[in-house]
Amino acid sequence: MKSGFRSLPSVDKILSDARVMHCEEAYSRPTVLQITREYLGEARTSLKDGELAPSFDDIVNSICGRVSSLASISLRPVINATGVILHTNLGRAPLSKETISAMEECAISYVNLEIDLDNGKRGSRQVHVESLLCRLTGAESALVVNNNAAAVLLVLSSLAKRKEVIVSRGQAVEIGGGFRIPDVMRQSGAKLIEVGTTNRTYISDYEEAITPHTSALLRVHSSNFKVVGFAESVGIGDLVGLGKRYSVPVLDDIGSGCLIDTTRFGLEYEPLVQDSVKTGAGLVMFSADKLLGGPQAGIIVGREELVAKLRKHPLARAVRIDKVRLAGLAATLLHYVKGEAESKIPVWQMISMPFGDIEKRARGWSKALGKAASVIDGQSMIGGGSIPGGTLPTRLVCIDCRGKAQKLADELRRGSPSIVGRIEENNLILDPRTVLPEEDRILIKRLTGILDQ
Repeated sequence: MKSGFRSLPSVDKILSDARVMHCEEAYSRPTVLQITREYLGEARTSLKDGELAPSFDDIVNSICGRVSSLASISLRPVINATGVILHTNLGRAPLSKETISAMEECAISYVNLEIDLDNGKRGSRQVHVESLLCRLTGAESALVVNNNAAAVLLVLSSLAKRKEVIVSRGQAVEIGGGFRIPDVMRQSGAKLIEVGTTNRTYISDYEEAITPHTSALLRVHSSNFKVVGFAESVGIGDLVGLGKRYSVPVLDDIGSGCLIDTTRFGLEYEPLVQDSVKTGAGLVMFSADKLLGGPQAGIIVGREELVAKLRKHPLARAVRIDKVRLAGLAATLLHYVKGEAESKIPVWQMISMPFGDIEKRARGWSKALGKAASVIDGQSMIGGGSIPGGTLPTRLVCIDCRGKAQKLADELRRGSPSIVGRIEENNLILDPRTVLPEEDRILIKRLTGILDQ
């Protein structure tokens, strides 16, 4: 073992190798030195475990490989052929060209983020989106933070710390990543009062739970699951009516941020932000990167006196939105103001895509891919915590992989550009609905290159 340790070269010897010196020119000596020391430390640990010492060339190549890997950004574009429109693992909503342009312009220069250009005095970053949100939702006021979980946390911390918040037991849900509503409430300092049962909650359950310590009634939209069968829940209208009788505000965590009637596309009704505001909810919280189709953000709209309390809370600064996403959100909201959301926002382009257009693209793919591909019926999913179980009829390209579907899927996913589909009955399935039209040629080229091997 001692001879193994002695066989490890010194740091100086490694750094004097021409290959490593070339890395230094590209990445700086301190960076290469740190990686070299890390590697030698790992090598010593391996020797203690009885492994053989690596050769000098192996050491140098490994260090150079680690240094070179610093140059590649791990986030990279993916062609989404899964048929899941709001795919959380793939970044949820793709952005419109106008949204991307606004974000890019804001990123490369200074902007009037918190300065009033008319009078030269300090202003609020919220003014860049507040009027748009109020116009679209009918709310008196609005506040934007970095995501919807932060929005809920800020609301509860501002309005309900050391007070009681009543929520249906069936709505004390877990969202993505293991985050749970009870945990968020606990972190805010609010006391959770659960009423009803998992499947049935009545207005009387809420009323019986109201005490002098009640600060709010909370509704959490079940955006990523459905309870069917023997079930009962309280509508936002009845909840608002109860809140008014007891002077308790209703907080509505509506989730998906939908502003367009989904029933027009054959989908189930998804609660609209403007409907919740019109019904009288005190505050409505929702995401910007789901059905709204914008960059990641958490949006709060509602009564001015309640939003004013949020603005003054110290947490508001900790969860505030940055200038780039603020510009993107403003551009996305403008699509709705102009009445062009369905034609400009990719999420709504995909939802409203005519079946005939999908059929035409699927047949074009199949023809280009040859005998291994065929066109079959299928369903696209909305996904992303929106319209649970909601699907749209589509046409799929099915590739007969002869028992090697996983191998093909792996090769497509790991290549450049990365393509992600789904596997069904040992066939690779690709859905044109979630592939941007300008990506068709790239997808076909990559697939034909692999299938022809």
